[in-house]
Amino acid sequence: MTSYAKIIGTGSYLPPRRVTNQELAAQLAEKGIETSDEWIFSRSGISARHWAEPDVTSSDLAVKAAERALEAAGIDRQSIDLIIVATSTPDFVFPSAACLVQQKLGITNGCAAFDMQAVCSGFVYALSTAEKFIRSGSHRNALVIGAEVFSRILDFNDRTTCVLFGDGAGAVVLSASEEPGILSAAMHADGSHVDILCVPGNVSGGSITGNAFLHMDGQAVFKLAVTVLDKVAREALAGAQFPAEKIDWLVPHQANIRIMQSTGRKLGLPPERMVATVHEHGNTSAASIPLALDVAVRDGRIRPGHHVLMEGVGGGFTWGAVLARM
Repeated sequence: MTSYAKIIGTGSYLPPRRVTNQELAAQLAEKGIETSDEWIFSRSGISARHWAEPDVTSSDLAVKAAERALEAAGIDRQSIDLIIVATSTPDFVFPSAACLVQQKLGITNGCAAFDMQAVCSGFVYALSTAEKFIRSGSHRNALVIGAEVFSRILDFNDRTTCVLFGDGAGAVVLSASEEPGILSAAMHADGSHVDILCVPGNVSGGSITGNAFLHMDGQAVFKLAVTVLDKVAREALAGAQFPAEKIDWLVPHQANIRIMQSTGRKLGLPPERMVATVHEHGNTSAASIPLALDVAVRDGRIRPGHHVLMEGVGGGFTWGAVLARM
C-alpha cells in the first residue's frame, strides 16, 4: 500500500493584462485618489499585478493552470480522481469552481470535486486536505488549484487595499507515491479576528446585502501574520523532525514583502532561499503560493529532491504550512 503523496507537476497562469503601479496611480488620480509607485512599492514590494478581463472567471484561470500542471505531470486527465479548488472568488454561489473546472477540462470519470474557502491560506488547506485523501488510499491523483479574481472585489476608492491585489491561478498534481512527498502539514484558524480582513457582504433576494468590497485593517493583519507564520512554520518543521536550516526553499504567501522577509529571518534563512514573486503578481490570495512555486520550478531553482516550505495566512483568520520534498 502506498504511504505518501507527492507533487509531480506544477502549473500557473496569469491574465495577459499587466497593470503597473504607475498605470494604477494614474487611474486613481482621475478619481482624486493620490498614490505613487514609490508609495505602493515601499509598503508592499509590489510593482505590478495582472487583472482578468470582465468575462474571464476564476475557473477559466484555474483551467489554464491545471492544463499546464497536468502536462508537467505527464498523466492523463481522466486519471484525476479528486479536484480541489481554493478560491474566495468563485464564478457562482454554486456550483463550485471545482465542478466547473472538471467540466471545462473534460474530466468525465465522476471524480470528487469541491471548493476550499480559507482565503489566502486556501492552497495550503487544499493541499493538506488532498494529501489526507491520498494517504488514506481512497484516491491516487489529485488536482489542487488556487485561483482568484480579486480585482472584482476591490474598492477603488480605498488606496490601502486596491493597489495590493491581483488575479491569477496556480495548480499542482498531487499523486500517490512510494517516496516521501508531503512530509508534514499544519492548519489553524481563529474566528475572533474575522473583522480585520473580510468581504462582509452576501446575496439575498436578488441583491447584495452588506458590503461586497474587501475590507482590511492592514496594521492588525501585519501584526498577526508575522506571529502566526513563524509559529506554524516551526510546527510543520517539528512535525517532520526537520531542521529549518535544511530548508532549500521558503515559498510564502505573496502578500507583502516585509511579512515574507520577517518569516525568513525568524527561520534563519538567507533571502536568496525565499521565492518572491509579489513584485510582479501582487497578492493573488489562494493562487499566490502555487503561482510562486511554479515559477521557481520552471526557472530551475526548485528541483527534484529539494525541501520546500509553503505557508500562508488569510482572512478568517486562517493560517497553515506544508513541508514538501519535491
